[in-house]
Amino acid sequence: MRTRAAIPFHKKLPSVFTYTEAIAHGLSAERLYAYRDEGVVEQISRGLYRWADAPEIDQNLLEIAYRIPKGTLCLTTALARHGLTDSIPTHIDVAVPRGNRIPVLQSPVDIRVFAKDTFELGRGEFKVGEGFAVGLYSPERSLVDMIRLRHREGSDIAWEALRRWLGRKGAKPAALIEMAKSLHGAERAVRNALEIVL
Repeated sequence: MRTRAAIPFHKKLPSVFTYTEAIAHGLSAERLYAYRDEGVVEQISRGLYRWADAPEIDQNLLEIAYRIPKGTLCLTTALARHGLTDSIPTHIDVAVPRGNRIPVLQSPVDIRVFAKDTFELGRGEFKVGEGFAVGLYSPERSLVDMIRLRHREGSDIAWEALRRWLGRKGAKPAALIEMAKSLHGAERAVRNALEIVL
């Protein structure tokens, strides 16, 4: 099997690259597919590749970052990343702004459509590979969303996450209520949840 070191393109292309980048650097489609078939390159998603000897990476998150640029981890997935629940969802919860096209993914994803005008509220990003990042809602935004959507997502996870969050140093219920005021119908639900848990 050929190694990446023996290939002249390995210095030009990053560890994860797109079909377009490969072509722009002089790698023909035929050669790219040959490298894939030889096991030198792995295809992560349609149009997205990585060198087989590159450092390990979460390929599901990489596909999300590439195929859904505004995709943002939310609900149980976000709570798990913030250490607020032990529940590990079978699918990755990804929010997209209403009106965005939703591509077909190979990764196990549950797409959640959120309002455009509040989509950026509490949204940050983290890197998942060279040149790629995926969105992640803050602990507070994730909690508010989980509480307001508890009829669909399950109240047990919401209450557990809220208790853990309240147990953290610096956690202020007022901050949660302030966040909830910006999301339609969430303030009352959050106030009720705080009464239940406190």
